[in-house]
Amino acid sequence: MKFKILLTFLLCFGVYSASYASFPVQRVVETTDVMETITLVSPVAAAGQKSQGVALILWIFLGGLAGHRWYLGSPWYWNLLFIVTLGGFFVWAVIDLIDILTGNYPAKGGFKGEFW
Repeated sequence: MKFKILLTFLLCFGVYSASYASFPVQRVVETTDVMETITLVSPVAAAGQKSQGVALILWIFLGGLAGHRWYLGSPWYWNLLFIVTLGGFFVWAVIDLIDILTGNYPAKGGFKGEFW
């Protein structure tokens, strides 16, 4: 019985760890002809950016559990403090809403530049 549990754990761990095989890459290429800088962003880097619309929906439906903060990449200890203090007695929640609506929330990778 213990062998089956161990085998199941190793199989699940292997599948989970294999799902994070890539990371966002942003490259800057300089051309010598025109002397201008062209920024090429890979599709993986573009996918790493967060959407304001998704963050707003998470704030509305999962705001009490800091769903928007987990999505936007806030540190786990701040998220836990947010949950325990009920959104900083709702003050932090309102500040987060304003930051999401204005696009000033410090998300990892930044916002895509579009609301939806």
